[in-house]
This record gives sequence, structure tokens and C-alpha cells, in this order.
Amino acid sequence: MDFTGKTAIVTGAARGLGFSYARELARLGAQVVISDIGADTLGEGADPQVVQAAALALQGEGLQVVGHATDLSGEAGCRALIECAISHFGQLDILIHNAGWVGYQPIEAADAAFIRRAMDINVYAPIWLGKHAWPYLKQSAAPRIVLTTSDRAMYTQYAQPGLVAYSAGKMAQLGIMNALSGEGAEAGILVNAISPVAKTRMWGVTGEPGNLKPESVTPGVLFLASAQCQDSGYILRASNGQFTATRFVENPGVSYPVDLARPKASTAEQVAASWTRIKAHPDPGAQ
Repeated sequence: MDFTGKTAIVTGAARGLGFSYARELARLGAQVVISDIGADTLGEGADPQVVQAAALALQGEGLQVVGHATDLSGEAGCRALIECAISHFGQLDILIHNAGWVGYQPIEAADAAFIRRAMDINVYAPIWLGKHAWPYLKQSAAPRIVLTTSDRAMYTQYAQPGLVAYSAGKMAQLGIMNALSGEGAEAGILVNAISPVAKTRMWGVTGEPGNLKPESVTPGVLFLASAQCQDSGYILRASNGQFTATRFVENPGVSYPVDLARPKASTAEQVAASWTRIKAHPDPGAQ
């Protein structure tokens, strides 16, 4: 896969998954801006030396990489990141929003500052980044956006106590993905999401993991960022070098919004009586 002549931004790219994405993009020819505020595992604090050290390491490998440490919690920081890519490389083709953090807080202890931190990086940042990247992506021959969600938000069997704010933010990125997929269709801007499983510092892992390595997720992200990807609105789940793509698909036979092609009920009692059929997945072959 060749990214020569492409410019990419990868957020949260000084370590872990983002660093792996950025390195491989650059190795395959892309000019890459890596963004990272250098926060701790709770999303607090800032250390610009973290991203600068990562950029220097990649530059030492002969790669075209620039580091950027602006806070992405507000529109100004997101705009500055996009402008950094344009000022250095004159274009933008790929936006990968990987930045995030995993913070645990029981619902009874929920507080505004904690929730706001999750919303800033998972909801506001992708919207502001999209806003300021959009004019430049529209000029690209193969514009791509890759957002980040989580199995722990999408599937009840993987949910964990204390992850309300995290899950809300990761599910929000799927709504943003769907909305931008529609908005970007005419300009050819394809928007997808990665749902990665990898042992990084967010798991408390500091050494080289024996399995669930960040590098095993990277091929999927590279594909979503490439001209070879021709789909939009997909979630690519990645774990241990395995991949499965899924998306929200309407039931067969639906004439939205007037006919859901499903059991009817006019009272709560009828809903209760039909609940088993209401829960059942429709047979795609049924007429």
C-alpha cells in the first residue's frame, strides 16, 4: 500500500496505537503530523516533550513526521492542528482521531469535570477537527477520516462498571461517523471507525505485550485510510490480528418512517405480549 504524496494527521500518536498508525503511514510514504498533549493515563496534565520525542524518533528513521502538542479539547486547538498540517505540507488527505483516555467513575460519583473531559476528546474534538479539515479534505483525491470507538461501548457483554462517560463518548463517535459519511458523500470523503483491542498504557501495560499488540490493529487502520477503501460508515473491529467489519443496517422491508415492517401494538400490554417477536431479528428472506 502506497501513501506517497498523502498528508495525514493522527491524534494521540506519541504512544501506543496512534504511534503505530503514524509510523506505518510514514513508512509507506505519507507526510504525517502526530498530535499528542502528553497527558497522563487519566487524561490530565500536559507535556509537549512527549510528542516531540516521538516525532524525533520517527524523524530519526528518515520519516516525514511533525509533532504537535496543542490541546484538542476546544475548537482553537483543533484548528491549530489542521493549520499545522497545511503550513508544513500544504494539504490534508487523512484524518485519524485516535486520542482518548479510559477513566473509571461509578455513576453515583459522576461529576461534571470528569464527564466534560471525556466529551471534549471524544465528541467535541472530532467535530472541530472535521470542521476545519473539511475544506482541505474536499480538495483531496482520496479523503479519509477514521474515528475510534470501543467494543466496551457497543456490546453489553463487554461493558464495565464506571465507564459511562467513556462509553458515551465512544458511541457518540459512531453518530458522528454516520452523519459525516452522509455529508461527505458528494465530495468523496469516506468516514469509518476502528474499534481496537490492544494492550497499551491504558491497560497499565508498559512493556511489549505478548498478544493484543497495537501493531496488530494497524493494518486495518491503514486500509480505512487508503484509496483502496471504498466504503463509508463501517466499524472495523480489530483484535490480535483479526478483523471484522460491521455497521448499522436497517431491517428488511422497512419504509421509513411510516412502516417498520415489524409487530404492531397499540397498548403497552400488546407490546409486552409481542416482546419476544419484537426482540427477534427479522428473517432477511421473509416476505
